[in-house]
Amino acid sequence: MNDTPGWASPGSAPSEGQGPGASGPAEPAERPNPEQPAPQGPGWSKEQPPSQWSAPTDRPGAADPGRTPPPPPPGWGTPPPGGPGYGGPGYGAPGGYGGYGGYGGPGGYGSWGGGWGGPPPAAKPGVIPLRPLGVGEILDGAVSTMRTHWRTVLGIALTVAVLTEIVVVLLQGFFLDSPNSAALSDQSATFDELTAAMGDSLINTGVVYLVGLIGTVAATALLTTVTSRAVLGTSVTAAEAWRDARPQVLRLFGLIFLLILIAVAVVVVGALPGIVMARTVGGAGAVALTVLGILGAGIVALWLMVRYSLASATLMLEKQGVLKAMSRSAKLVRGSWWRIFGIQLLAGIIAGFVASVIVIPFTFIAAAFTGGGITGFLNSAGGDIGWTFLIITGIGAVVGAMITYPIQAGVTVLLYIDQRIRREALDLELGRAAGVQGYGPGTVPGS
Repeated sequence: MNDTPGWASPGSAPSEGQGPGASGPAEPAERPNPEQPAPQGPGWSKEQPPSQWSAPTDRPGAADPGRTPPPPPPGWGTPPPGGPGYGGPGYGAPGGYGGYGGYGGPGGYGSWGGGWGGPPPAAKPGVIPLRPLGVGEILDGAVSTMRTHWRTVLGIALTVAVLTEIVVVLLQGFFLDSPNSAALSDQSATFDELTAAMGDSLINTGVVYLVGLIGTVAATALLTTVTSRAVLGTSVTAAEAWRDARPQVLRLFGLIFLLILIAVAVVVVGALPGIVMARTVGGAGAVALTVLGILGAGIVALWLMVRYSLASATLMLEKQGVLKAMSRSAKLVRGSWWRIFGIQLLAGIIAGFVASVIVIPFTFIAAAFTGGGITGFLNSAGGDIGWTFLIITGIGAVVGAMITYPIQAGVTVLLYIDQRIRREALDLELGRAAGVQGYGPGTVPGS
């Protein structure tokens, strides 16, 4: 069943029923007879291009078995050095290792020997090769997008970061500067004062996080289009990216808030038994139950967030609705949860480290302009915060966001593309869209 409309229609294999490493239909068990005509049916072109896995007929020695072919040039199908396991008995000798004939020797597949040395490298019209990607290639693709299309990428990231940080600074300066914050650094503060200060701190953090989330959603919406075009080797302006993303922006906001609501609901449900026990019975058992419930619910929430982590790219590129995008993400992540979690965690660590390297110096510079200087700022635990401090740290946050927005958005989009290449042969669609030779309508996965 084909359920993947949109940006690039999937290949011949749907998401269901394939392993995470498969990029197309399975190879046939036996090599077909080259004299038999190619199968003709729906989706097959009448004139198929020559298979890249078969030996060409014009190669010296192919048409005349008695003719001795010239020695291949260095590096083209030459056997590995001799010795047991490489070119010697068991790996390379005629009849050894499944009858491949010694890594290009007599009796093996003609496509792997006699001057060929394996399949050609995958085409790379843009920032990634059109094949299943490794971790380094995904990270490099995100950085290459930012480096190659730096005007558009940094322009979008800078605009979103500046607007977001202006709102954050104004909120912190006028509304979120709570008078109870000094109680957190006061050793003589009462329990009620500490509780009020912690509540205000949580509210302030939540408001700032919400504003930052809105900025992240807007940057993701625009940078998703830029990254998808960079894969095809084409550029896009900020205005074109906005025109393409604008119809889906509201849906993207709905998706993000729905995911947050799901995560919060899971944590609340996990903590609820401990909270009820604390209200009714009390004691250390209630505290332990609450902590265990929150930890267990946090693990469930993390699993759900990774499961739906590709929903934003699906929604933007396939022009799907919120629920359909979540369903598609679940199918693409199935069987690859740990891999996707690891790559996203690594990207988050890198982005956080880069942001910290940029923001921390700005924080110390801002602290130097406060009343007590850096020492007074550290001793007061951030209690003495004025407009100068907020503006300088806001500038640092803008610079950090210019780097982290493109990395995080790029990794998410490239993970989505990588999963579709592995499950749905999207590399064929991308090659055709980019106009790469050999990715025509008659191309079949594995040919």
